[in-house]
Amino acid sequence: MTDEMYAWVVDRPGPIDTAPLRKIRRPIPEPGPGEVLVEVEACGICRTDLHLCEGDLPPKHLHITPGHQAVGTVVAHGPSTTRTTSTRTTADHIGGDRAAPADRFAVGDRVGIAWLRGTCGGCEFCRRGAENLCPRSTYTGWDAHGGFAEYAVVPQDFAYALPPDRPAIELAPFLCAGIIGYRALLRANLPPGGRLGIYGFGSSAHLTAQLATAQGAELFVMTRGEQNRVLARALGAVFVGETADRPPAPLDSAIVFAPAGDVVPYALEAVRPGGTVAVAGIHLSDVPVLNYERHLFHERDLRSVTSNTRRDGEELLRLIARLEISAHTTAVPFDAVDRALADVAHGRASGSLVALR
Repeated sequence: MTDEMYAWVVDRPGPIDTAPLRKIRRPIPEPGPGEVLVEVEACGICRTDLHLCEGDLPPKHLHITPGHQAVGTVVAHGPSTTRTTSTRTTADHIGGDRAAPADRFAVGDRVGIAWLRGTCGGCEFCRRGAENLCPRSTYTGWDAHGGFAEYAVVPQDFAYALPPDRPAIELAPFLCAGIIGYRALLRANLPPGGRLGIYGFGSSAHLTAQLATAQGAELFVMTRGEQNRVLARALGAVFVGETADRPPAPLDSAIVFAPAGDVVPYALEAVRPGGTVAVAGIHLSDVPVLNYERHLFHERDLRSVTSNTRRDGEELLRLIARLEISAHTTAVPFDAVDRALADVAHGRASGSLVALR
């Protein structure tokens, strides 16, 4: 291992077409106590990375490396983490019971690095199992350098054990797009066999659609971009239309993945009385003024989705193994991360984009 690596950094947040990202050489990071150093195989490209690059999410550090859907191999431990052989079981690889933090991963273990990087563990939210709401939570690629690099550091407590035999390009999208979609589906209160509307059909949405239909849901998709509509039909949607189109039947639940606030009223109008709309994005343009009788009356429920818990991720990994859900991926060379983010910004991406080293 050399002392330096290549990494993408955000120089100055701005529109993606103004090249806010730059690839540089920087020292390979050293893992601290309870952390491991991971050699990155692949890292999924997420709209949240775009929000970070463009300044929609205010930068917390200069020259931060984005990327929070990384798959790789443990190559070194931080201080006081001395385990040298793996005792992980098949259950561990899909989110089973874990050992103590210093004993979780060995050199050579395959792990996933996701968005949630740290929580305090002691606040009221952490104590009641809602660590996604922890006021001291930290995030990969925002509070600390992420996966658009040859190496990354992750706290062992917040890494996921991954199966060694599944391609990295297939696993990466589940580490954010999949986890957030899974939590959004839980928040949407979809009844068994119910009608689910999805607004926007990118990386997270197409994984969520598969989770829902595998469990008996009827899928209605409203999205821009013909390639996204083609994918929605291929995944079993019974109705595919434009964002403003009204579904032919009242929806039990809807999830808004599009980062556009003007979509929210369409979703609220489409759900039946007592239905739920969950908004899954970390950033959303302004929501127009709502009409109480048309949009909220009859006990329609509008909910947000904030990050995820580690339990969400572990449950999802078990589900995708059991239901055989797969991401529709496009491989992106590591040198083309900036161009791939531009494709996301301009609606040229379909399914999940994954940067490969």
